[in-house]
Amino acid sequence: MPSTLSLATRRVLRLCAVAAFVTTLVGCSKTEAPKEPLRAVKVFTISGGALNVEGEYSAEVRSRVESRLGFRVAGKLVQRSAEQGQRVAAGQVLAQMDAQDYQLAAQAALAQVSAAQSQRDLAAADFKRFEALKVQNFISGAELERRDATLKAADAALNQAKAQAQAQSNQAGYARLTASHAGVITAVEAEVGQVVSAGQPVLRLAHDGPRDAVFAVSEQMVLALKVGQPMQATLVSTGQTLKGKVRELGASADPVTRTYAVKLALDASERLPLGATVNVLAAGLLGSQSPVIKLPTSALRQEGQGTVVWLLDEASMTVNTQAVQVGRVDGNEVVITSGLKPGQKVVSAGVHVLSPGQKVTLYGAAVSGVAPDAPASVPASAPASAASTAQR
Repeated sequence: MPSTLSLATRRVLRLCAVAAFVTTLVGCSKTEAPKEPLRAVKVFTISGGALNVEGEYSAEVRSRVESRLGFRVAGKLVQRSAEQGQRVAAGQVLAQMDAQDYQLAAQAALAQVSAAQSQRDLAAADFKRFEALKVQNFISGAELERRDATLKAADAALNQAKAQAQAQSNQAGYARLTASHAGVITAVEAEVGQVVSAGQPVLRLAHDGPRDAVFAVSEQMVLALKVGQPMQATLVSTGQTLKGKVRELGASADPVTRTYAVKLALDASERLPLGATVNVLAAGLLGSQSPVIKLPTSALRQEGQGTVVWLLDEASMTVNTQAVQVGRVDGNEVVITSGLKPGQKVVSAGVHVLSPGQKVTLYGAAVSGVAPDAPASVPASAPASAASTAQR
């Protein structure tokens, strides 16, 4: 190896040293962080609107009049001739109880009538004799008056005995339970051998005649309905369309389900089978409550255990979160019960790519009311980041 390097070799080594030095300087220089893109968002102005209550409800066909039949006296049930689902006629005997005690009481009352009749006949005969004696002046007028009072007392005792005998006879008759109207037995609430008290329900009778469709609705729905309001129902088994009017609205909520019962009087429904299912359509009913704030579901974002939305500060063109309370769902929108007020601007698209205090720009014009169904087309000159945010 020669002791001295050639001129060309020295030039190459010199160039390599310069290149290494430049690379070191470039690596030690400070690089600027890229600026966060200015995102374009869609917003709309909050405004109050009426809650549109509508829906389809499953209802049950029931008799307009339904009676709970029971004995008018207490006793032991010894016979029941009616079963659930059986059709009965008016006056038909449905059940009987042991009436032996009532029959004995009726016989005792008849004996009291016979005794009172005998006393009355004796008082009448005495009065007739004393009346003849008075005509002959054999007795005083006071004695005749006493006999007259005795006759009147006997008449009153006889009438009392007859009334008691009639009451006891009625008690014996009450040991038979008869149908008050023609209809269908819908429930059996007592069995043979059971001791029932006076007035305790034994059978439930649905009277023949008009039918109602009974269904349950929420508080918002019951506020929107009115007595006499026409509605439409469809019989599930045959598809028959029925018309009717709201006949009765529940005055209080069910303590368990917190719903209100509604009775819809169906037209020409006398032959509808009891217990049949009908679908009642309630469409386009505007709620009678005060205006509510509604937001599209795309404006909501879950944060921790709550729900938030992005509010736009037009002065600084920045966005910040606002916690809200969500109520019921109304179509593609949700009702906001608290946290917002009319006039505020809420971001409706791109909520998952924003951060608190971030500067934004408006994409298109702000929409008042509800968010549009589909975003407008992105202009060719719009930044790529704005287009992607709007699509989100």
